[in-house]
Amino acid sequence: MNNGNPNIVFNPLISCIQKVVLYETRTRLYLVGSNNRETRFRLLTIDRLAHNRLSIEENANEFNNLEIRRFVASLTGSPKVTSAYGVLGFVRFLEGYYLILVTKRKCCAFIGNHLVYTIKDTVMVRVNEVTSQRPPHPHEDRYKKMFQNIDLRSNFYFSYSYDLTRTLQYNESAPRFVGAKVDLDRDEPLPDWNTLTNNVAQIHERVDYAFRSDSRKRFVWNAYLLQPMEGIMLKDWLLEVTHGFVSQSCISIFGRHVNVCLIARRSTRFAGTRFLKRGANFQGDVANEVETEQIVSDGQRLCAFTQMRGSIPSHWSQDISKMVPKPQIQVVICDPYAQTPSRHFERLLFHYGAPLIMLNLVKKRERRKHESIISKELEYSIRYLNQFLPPPHRMKHIHFDMARQSRLSGGNVMDQLAIYAESVIQLTNMFFKARGSELSLQTGIVRTNCVDCLDRTNSAQFAIGKCALGHQLERLGFLKSAKLEFDSDCVTMLEHLYEEHGDTLALQYGGSQLVHRIKTYRKTAPWGSQGNDVMQTLSRYYSNTFSDTEKQHSINLFLGIYKPSHTKLTQPIWELQTDYDMHNDFVPSTDSKQITDWVRHKVRECLPYSCADSNKLVKELFRVHSNGLEMIDAYSNYHQSFKWTDLSEHIAFEISQLAMRFMPTFRTNYSPFQRQIQTSRKARQNPSMTGHSSTGSTNSNSSSSSEGDDSSSDEELSASFAEKEAKQTESAEPAAITLASVLPSMDQVYGCSINAPSKQSMAIYKKYVQLEKLSSGGARPAQTSVAQRDQELAKIMRGITLRPLSNYGTNSYLSVHPPTVPSKSQIIYGEYCKTPRNFSAVPKFEEFDVLYRYVQKL
Repeated sequence: MNNGNPNIVFNPLISCIQKVVLYETRTRLYLVGSNNRETRFRLLTIDRLAHNRLSIEENANEFNNLEIRRFVASLTGSPKVTSAYGVLGFVRFLEGYYLILVTKRKCCAFIGNHLVYTIKDTVMVRVNEVTSQRPPHPHEDRYKKMFQNIDLRSNFYFSYSYDLTRTLQYNESAPRFVGAKVDLDRDEPLPDWNTLTNNVAQIHERVDYAFRSDSRKRFVWNAYLLQPMEGIMLKDWLLEVTHGFVSQSCISIFGRHVNVCLIARRSTRFAGTRFLKRGANFQGDVANEVETEQIVSDGQRLCAFTQMRGSIPSHWSQDISKMVPKPQIQVVICDPYAQTPSRHFERLLFHYGAPLIMLNLVKKRERRKHESIISKELEYSIRYLNQFLPPPHRMKHIHFDMARQSRLSGGNVMDQLAIYAESVIQLTNMFFKARGSELSLQTGIVRTNCVDCLDRTNSAQFAIGKCALGHQLERLGFLKSAKLEFDSDCVTMLEHLYEEHGDTLALQYGGSQLVHRIKTYRKTAPWGSQGNDVMQTLSRYYSNTFSDTEKQHSINLFLGIYKPSHTKLTQPIWELQTDYDMHNDFVPSTDSKQITDWVRHKVRECLPYSCADSNKLVKELFRVHSNGLEMIDAYSNYHQSFKWTDLSEHIAFEISQLAMRFMPTFRTNYSPFQRQIQTSRKARQNPSMTGHSSTGSTNSNSSSSSEGDDSSSDEELSASFAEKEAKQTESAEPAAITLASVLPSMDQVYGCSINAPSKQSMAIYKKYVQLEKLSSGGARPAQTSVAQRDQELAKIMRGITLRPLSNYGTNSYLSVHPPTVPSKSQIIYGEYCKTPRNFSAVPKFEEFDVLYRYVQKL
């Protein structure tokens, strides 16, 4: 976007501080940061004697290896040494500051040549030494323990060269504004890159620019911790961390690997736990807001699709004073002009463009009004706000009662969701970038929600992601049709990704893993998993009732929403009755614009495209005269050819092995796009008898309910599924478990079968055995004469003609006469030599059938 000139290339800056060593002395903390090669070093000095304040001094010079060794040798005493991979920031409670370092990391994914790491361990170091004799504040340790309740070792991610807080489409866009504080409505943008000549000597000369991305603070979870470092130190010291989910897997398409990466970014605004954070605040920030991006790459070409989930943007809550599984939903503030939803939707239009598609999975028909209350609020808001949008860019609302559809007899939820998913992809398109191909952009986004935005939402997002993956593979040239079959290797891989994605987000927001999974709505889950379903429900109920309050306090403290203070007016966070005022800071608007003008002019004129992508903002931008500089050399930063790396530890090798996890041991079809279900699986009645884990999923196989019973909830789905499955199991006689029913036949695997030999073959074989004994001297004792042995041999050889496979004539090791090659063989060899040898090219569609037949014959 914003750059159709292939000769102008924008390269993100790679952090020059990827390793940190902390030297602790009594009076000072010395932080030595180095690049990945450990050839360039920076130095930070922190005064530990400064009472209750942070005194940081950065040396303006850059050191080499010899200079930094001399400095370390000059340190007096025996300083404590801590090795780390980055600085997460500083935090202060009541007495002094603490420094937080990343001490362990693990590479979990890669996007192009950019590596993504997950935090595996951290350390918290006291900065300010206690110099006075007075006792420490009694609340200091409690705040520290509360802060450490946020487990930084799970689901926190960072990258030294890639902005994880932004989508791939944004990161690949060309910069338009530079600076920390930019007003898009008033400031002048950069010149049009398509027409810029850059004063080059030749028209087609390449021009490289380096830029430092401006992260989206909504998804930076340590933004509060980095505030003491901003404006004091080099920007490379600031290691920004996201929270959510990042995982990558691989599809093997006849030996060619295609990587699929799933990135989920949790919002820091209105963040919290399940029952304590519902709806939205006055700024339009919704609870459990997660942006999920699905990136598919074959090494050179990139294709991405983005969707999101979030609570219904209105002021609603649930009373948790009574210990009941389903507290009553109530709308706490009436918003007749939909001002809170308008702020939320306006931000979505700014970042993603139009159309906004709302996939609402909340129930609509109920005997006792519960979920339908907030469903009507959402429908009213969309209908009201659409009046003031141009007709081509109006929001679209899709209501799908997923629970009701699943209860219907024979109702397959995934089939109906696939229809909605296809229409969504057609409306929004997706991002695609490849050299020599036309750039494609995603305009708009699908926003999925249910009440909790956990179980139903994850299954719906998988259905959309499955449809998107089909279109992505079609765009990359691996499929003729965008339709993917369930139970194929490709879809099984994606299902595992979204199951893990849903479990992670459910643990972060709801306190337990998913209760209702994709297999639940496909009605393929074993009924024996009902016990695990009950355990997950109890775990979620216990977490919401007893531990979510403490968890909410930790989140507020970690994000800086609550700041401890010595003043008597500030109560300790555990004594506060509610945190409503922290998250709902209502400031009366002084803007004179009308309520109906809820979309800014700058956003409106960019529609249907994203205003953020069209007006990309970067912190720094400068031209570089070589694309091999270390600061922009992503290739060397990825491959790290300067050090030894075990192949098993390399992320590309590790992910390539994941494709084998989804391939059955015995198979006749090697295509990852065709179903691989064995016919013997239909006869399996008891999962425990076949070695199949009964807790492989958390729900049952099928359900039965009357069409008019609309008051049951998702928690009742598993019981109905198990009841129907149990009835079917009782009526059917259990099949005998044999080796033939578990394993496929030899004919299916190898194309041949073992049969008893014929009498003629056995006669020949017996003569062959006797012939071998006579030739080796084992058929008769040694006293047998040669004449008798010849007679026996002639008798055995009667009717057997042995011919040499080749006639070499008078050939010997001294001289060889070349054989005569038939003209037919010469023609075949000549055609073979004319065959192109471009094995790295993508096979054409008509070649796939030839390859498939060839593999089957192996």
